[in-house]
Amino acid sequence: MRSSNPIFSRWGAARDAGPADTYTRRPVAAAVGGLPTDDQATNPYAPGADTSPRTDGTAVTMDDVIVRTGTTLGTVALTAVLSWLLLPVDETNIGRSYGIAVGAALVAFVLSLVQAFRRTPSPALILGYAAFEGVFLGVLSSTISTYVAPGVVVQAVLGTFAVSAGVLVAYRRRWIRVTQRFTGFVAAAATGFLLLLVADLLFSAFGAGNGLGFHSGGLGILFGVIGVLLGAAFLAMDFKQVEDAVAYGAPREEAWLAAFGLTTTLVWIYLEVLRVLTIFNSDN
Repeated sequence: MRSSNPIFSRWGAARDAGPADTYTRRPVAAAVGGLPTDDQATNPYAPGADTSPRTDGTAVTMDDVIVRTGTTLGTVALTAVLSWLLLPVDETNIGRSYGIAVGAALVAFVLSLVQAFRRTPSPALILGYAAFEGVFLGVLSSTISTYVAPGVVVQAVLGTFAVSAGVLVAYRRRWIRVTQRFTGFVAAAATGFLLLLVADLLFSAFGAGNGLGFHSGGLGILFGVIGVLLGAAFLAMDFKQVEDAVAYGAPREEAWLAAFGLTTTLVWIYLEVLRVLTIFNSDN
């Protein structure tokens, strides 16, 4: 099962494009150590001609994923706090702070693209992405809290935790089932969402003022809620990808890709929750 998260989709791509003598694609007929029982399931990470999970201590574990994800998210949080404190957004310094934030966002985007197209995860690239993403989020959050909606950042952080916890509970209790149909629907919805976002930016850039109206009012809140729901769907797909990788015995270094993918999804959710709360508070 591939995730529509661009980072997790690399797992599937690597499996499909990998050398034939590295991973087997033979069906796994029965569950072994938590493997899926679907007759069409495969163990793409098994070494050689074996279809059982790795047992030599080199397979990824849930603890590996948790530690790497905590490290990556901790880097985002640390640099966000430091940028909030060290890059003031008062009238004297706001231009410089904005410039640094925009530059950090571009660097984070480039690093994410480089990692996305690498065949192996690079902890340096992933942590570098997290650091620069944190700088951007710190300045953005500070600006919104200072000039638009004081206190909204704490609400957005709590909202992100609430959404993430809700998705995790729903996934673990199988209220959310990540199937091919679910994946296809989310991919189509995300494509439409991004196209609307690009159109909104173009309208705004060429003098349409408020663009398509996604920055304020009921339409803006609706657009933000849809973004949060898409982020929640991405997160469920990420959980599925991690669960499968652990069950199939993926190499331990794949934990860094899990951390990278989960971080991008959580940043997405935070930004969309922040959008909704900012519009709601500013309208009131």
